[in-house]
Amino acid sequence: MDASVKQLHAFFSPTSVAVVGATKKINKAGHVIFKNFVENKRREVFKGEIFAVNPNENSILGVQSYPTIKDIPEEIELAVIVVPANVVPKVMQDAASKKVKDVVIISSGFGEIGNHELENQIVAIAKKAGTRVLGPNCLGVYDTRTGVDMLFLPETKILMTGDEIIATPRPIPGDIAIVTQSGAFGVAALDFLTGRQIGVSKFVSFGNKCDVTETEVLHYLLYDKETKVILLYVEDIKSGREFLEVAKEVTKKKPIVALKAGRTAAGARAAASHTGAIAGSDQIYNAVFEQTGILRARDMEEFFDAGKALAMQPPASGKNVGIITDAGGPGIMAVDESELNGLNVKRFSEKTIREFEKLKAEGKLPKFATNFNPVDITGSGTSEMFELTSEILFQDPEVNGIILLGLHHIPALQEDYIDRVAKVASKYDKPIVACDIGETEMALHTRSRFDKLDIPAYSSPEDAARAMNALVKYGLYLEKNGCLRECIENLQKEKRKY
Repeated sequence: MDASVKQLHAFFSPTSVAVVGATKKINKAGHVIFKNFVENKRREVFKGEIFAVNPNENSILGVQSYPTIKDIPEEIELAVIVVPANVVPKVMQDAASKKVKDVVIISSGFGEIGNHELENQIVAIAKKAGTRVLGPNCLGVYDTRTGVDMLFLPETKILMTGDEIIATPRPIPGDIAIVTQSGAFGVAALDFLTGRQIGVSKFVSFGNKCDVTETEVLHYLLYDKETKVILLYVEDIKSGREFLEVAKEVTKKKPIVALKAGRTAAGARAAASHTGAIAGSDQIYNAVFEQTGILRARDMEEFFDAGKALAMQPPASGKNVGIITDAGGPGIMAVDESELNGLNVKRFSEKTIREFEKLKAEGKLPKFATNFNPVDITGSGTSEMFELTSEILFQDPEVNGIILLGLHHIPALQEDYIDRVAKVASKYDKPIVACDIGETEMALHTRSRFDKLDIPAYSSPEDAARAMNALVKYGLYLEKNGCLRECIENLQKEKRKY
């Protein structure tokens, strides 16, 4: 790891942090951020030292407050700045004299509103001091394992009825890192993933990216052992050549899924007024993503679905997909979406078809089941039928990935089919995704059960097919670069025992 990239470690796991603008006023960002650190320290999640900086307070939440960062007697690795924009240069000068390693500027009012002179001023101060800056106009960093939490959004809110509800839940630890230019979208992403019980490793909001860019964050995450998949939201990319080089290196080890906003002229105009982004030709971004192996999501749903699949399943070694279903219509929908995305849903080999015919002859599959692809075990489907058919497709060398549609409405189908299929899947390095349609308690439970066994489950056949497409595209990229086998071997070492 380069020294410049290594310096970013203090953003995620500082030995000491000073919150400049910490306050007792509970509706202020400075209070929420400081409280996050204090509570995580008390829970023994955050291991570093915490300092408050506010010239108008002697103590905040039981912690001594200092007039300036220069007055703190200890060394400071990280400073989080939450003060008005016009005060930030003075705070940056103080941080520079204190030799603070990294700074996060939460404050807005810089380049995103045309105040480039003020932004250039803080960049000059930081560059001269060798300080790295994240922001301004950002939400900073959230790390699920070190207790760093700069999200200035309260976890609970009081409704007009007087009831207290969870407003901004913090996600559980997991394998997915979120790197985002938009703080608001990033928080929505955390909310979405938390609601789906999908774990997060790190969250980085870089706002105007006056100094630290997405390129350096991606480079840092390449070495992060807690991160397996990176979700990247961008409105523009700085230092294009450097980004190309770093992204190529990262994607050979970890998949990156990108959601690039500002595709249209109107969208690019909105991006410019949002974070000061200068969005280039969308065709250029497509070419960059294609060249670097970054998977581009068309919308927010595909963004999260692809990330989930890549975090749970190995990449596919080819385009051939086998589909198992207990309902004809959804099976056809999965076929259509797969083919439209460039996957092959071809007729199974004669050997595989004979295996299915043998099961019919033994009474283990309905005689009227179709078995050419999809395998439709019909509304008579049982747990054993799903187990047996999935075993056959996992053994078929011509099938590179499996889409399983198990609608819970089927009378004979018991919940244990999920465990049976997961046990079969655990023996192979071939990806499988699942689908159960519905939003009732049973549908949610079914998908959740699949997810907990590392089989990503979706609420529509189309979503499942698009998730499989991400696994196929990433696998083909790795194969093209000669590192698919290495990737699968590394996944085997980490594979959770069933």
